[in-house]
This record gives sequence, structure tokens and C-alpha cells, in this order.
Amino acid sequence: MALRPVHVNIKALDAPAVGRFWAEALGWSAYSPGATTYVGPSGGLRWPDPVLVGIDVVPVPDAKTPVKNRIHLDLATDSLDHQAELVDRLKQLGAKPVDIGQGDDVPWVVLADPEGNEFCVLEPREIYRDTGPIASIVVDCADPYAMARFWGEAMDWTPLELTDAQATLRSAQGTGPYLEFLRKPTPKTVPDRVHLDLLPGADQEAEVTRLRALGATGLDIGQGDVPWTCLTDPDGHEFCVLAPHGS
Repeated sequence: MALRPVHVNIKALDAPAVGRFWAEALGWSAYSPGATTYVGPSGGLRWPDPVLVGIDVVPVPDAKTPVKNRIHLDLATDSLDHQAELVDRLKQLGAKPVDIGQGDDVPWVVLADPEGNEFCVLEPREIYRDTGPIASIVVDCADPYAMARFWGEAMDWTPLELTDAQATLRSAQGTGPYLEFLRKPTPKTVPDRVHLDLLPGADQEAEVTRLRALGATGLDIGQGDVPWTCLTDPDGHEFCVLAPHGS
């Protein structure tokens, strides 16, 4: 099995509260099997989910800075009424409208969760009709082409759109959310509040070696002796390669 994204990792002061927010936002459930709060489909904890990418909310002692996250989620809707209802419900749950320079004429709505992590509620789009509640994981970067090459080879995902402004990937099986790279060459100034966690097959070390050959760099964030490996992609986005499932 190739590397695959299993969850979006969000750091939070109050992980259970942020986990509950995202569970309500996505129509999923929040599970707390350990120190973190995992958000995934309802019906019992199933990890890794065979199709969907969950959310893992990790407790940290520091609040988010005012700097915009370089990774955010786009949420899917199936009608304009659904979009409006979802936005209203999210505001009641503690989401706040935020201005990230999107202007007044865009058809999507930009919000932040109760700890300030930005996300978008999209208008209905045919391309996202089968993604589940998370339409896409969106990454700001300097070079969408380079990021598409790295992440496409890292996870064996299929490139669907490659332009100067944007690159889009999706699982070769055509399931789950999209991974989108937008040209927004804002320099990284703070550690990432949101990142991807990848699950390898049987050989974690071999996958880490392969990622380094593709351009990933080792990262020390004070994690110490842990079973996962912290890396950065060629644009400086942090991510982790977890231990194989069941190890």
C-alpha cells in the first residue's frame, strides 16, 4: 500500500471542544481514544477510514497566531439552501466570518472555527458531488506545479488540473476529497497549525527515505522519540508519516 493521507491534524488549546465543532460541522462524530480527539464518520471509530480523510485534533499549550493558516478545508454543499443552512449552523456552533482578502463577490463563505482556523463553505459544485463533507484540502504555496509533482509521487495521486495558478490531485480510485494547491507565495513565518498525516504500508522507513529523495526534509519540532516521522515538503509545509497501522 502506498502512502495515503489519513487525517488532517489540527492543533488546539481545547482539543475536545474543537473536535466537537468539526464533528458537528461535518455531520460526523468525535472520538477520544487517547490524548487527541479524532473526528470521523459516525457509527463507531474506524481508523483508518478506507475512503475519507478524518480530522485529528491535538492539544497544544499555545493559541493560534493571527497569521492565516497555509492549509485549510473546503466544505461541500449540495444546494444554495444547504450552503446557507450550514453557514448559519456553523455560526451558532461558534464559527466566525473572517476576511482573508476574498472580496464581496465570491460565491463561497470564509469562516474560522472557534480557535481561529480558517475554512470555506463552498457553493454547490458538480466536481465535489461525491467527496463527502470535505470537498478539498487546500494548500497555499509558491509553485503549484512543483507541489503537484511532489505530492502526486508521494501518494500516487492523480493530477486532474495543472495551471500556473492551481494544481488539483485526487486519489487514483477517484474517491474522497481533492488535494488542491493554490499559488499564494506568502512566506512561512510560524509553525503550521494544520498539517497532513500520512499512513504508510508495511515499511515506514522505506517511505521516509523515498520522500527525502523526492525533496522532503527532516523536521525537529521537539517531538522527541515518537513512532512517527516529521518532515516538510519542498515548500516548507509540515507533515508526518505515521507508523504502519497495527504496529
